Amino acid sequence: MNDTRLLRRSRSDRMMAGVCGGMGKFFGIDPVWFRLGFVIAALPGGVPGIVAYLICWIVIPEE
Repeated sequence: MNDTRLLRRSRSDRMMAGVCGGMGKFFGIDPVWFRLGFVIAALPGGVPGIVAYLICWIVIPEE
C-alpha cells in the first residue's frame, strides 16, 4: 500500500504558477486558503508574501 503524496505545482488548478493549487491538493484543503494566506502575507509591504510565493515557485516542481 503505497500512499505517497508528492508536493507538486498544479497544472490544472492555477492562477499564476500553480503553487496554491498544488499545496491545496497535497494538504487536502481548498487552494483558496493558501491564496488568501499569500495575499495576507503580502499586505504589510508585499515582501513576505511575494518572496514566500517565489521561493515556493522555484522549489516545488511542476506536475
